[in-house]
Amino acid sequence: MTERFDGGAVSPWATCVREDNPGHMTLDGTNTWVLRAPEAGAGARSVVVDPGELDEPHLRRVLEVAAPVGVVLLTHRHHDHTEGAQRFAELAAAPVRAIDPALCLDADPLVDGETVEVDGVRLEVVASPGHTTDSVSFLLRDDAALLTGDTVLGRGTTVVAHPDGALGPYLASLRALRSAVDSVEGTVRLYPGHGPVLPDAGAVVDAYLAHREERLAQVRAALDAGAETAEDVVRTVYADVDPVLWPAATLSVRAQLDYLRTA
Repeated sequence: MTERFDGGAVSPWATCVREDNPGHMTLDGTNTWVLRAPEAGAGARSVVVDPGELDEPHLRRVLEVAAPVGVVLLTHRHHDHTEGAQRFAELAAAPVRAIDPALCLDADPLVDGETVEVDGVRLEVVASPGHTTDSVSFLLRDDAALLTGDTVLGRGTTVVAHPDGALGPYLASLRALRSAVDSVEGTVRLYPGHGPVLPDAGAVVDAYLAHREERLAQVRAALDAGAETAEDVVRTVYADVDPVLWPAATLSVRAQLDYLRTA
C-alpha cells in the first residue's frame, strides 16, 4: 500500500499544506506550497504556489502558515489548483500571477525565464506546457528544488488530456525541466502538485520520458494490430489500469494519436 503524503515542512524553505481533496486525479490531495527564505527575518513575506480549491478551511490553514504573503503563483488552470486563488488573494491581500493572463489578479502574467523574487525567495520560471497549454514550473535553486504542478507528479504519471494537453509540447517541457535540474549542482528534489516529495527530480523526469516513449510504442503496436479508435487503443494498452481511469486514459491516447499524426 502506498504511503499517504500529508505535507508539512519539507525543508527550511518549503512547507506543504495538503488540501483534503483526495481522488483518482488528485492522489492524496492538492499540494499548496508555502515558500519563505529561512534567513529573511521577522515579517518576511512568503510565496504561495497553488492555493487549491475554493475550500475556506484549507485557505485559512494556508494563510496561517504563509502570512504575510508577497505573491500567489499558479502552475496551471485546473480548478483543484486555482479555484480558491481569488478568495485567497482577498484573505492574504496579495497579487496572483500565472502564465494565463485571465488567472492573474493585480499583477502581470509570468514569463518563461524570468525570476520571481520575494524577500529572498527566488523562483526561476520554466514554462512547461503539455499537461495544459499554460502549465509552468518553478526552480528554487537555493533549496535545490523543482516545483512542477501537474507536469510531474509525486506518484504515477501525468495525464496529457487532448485537446488542452498536447504530447509534443509536453515532451519538450520534460526536456526543459531536465535542463533546469542539470543547471543545479547536486541532486534536486521534486515538489509536485500532488503526491509526495521525491528526492531526485532528474531521475523522475528521465523515467517520465522513458514511460512516454514506451506508451507511444504500445500505441503504435495497437494501431498496427487493428485498433481504429482511441477507445480501442485504451482497451489494449491500458488493460492493466483501473477502468475508472480509462476516460482520462482515452484523452491521453487522443493526445498521443495527434502527436503520431504530426510527428
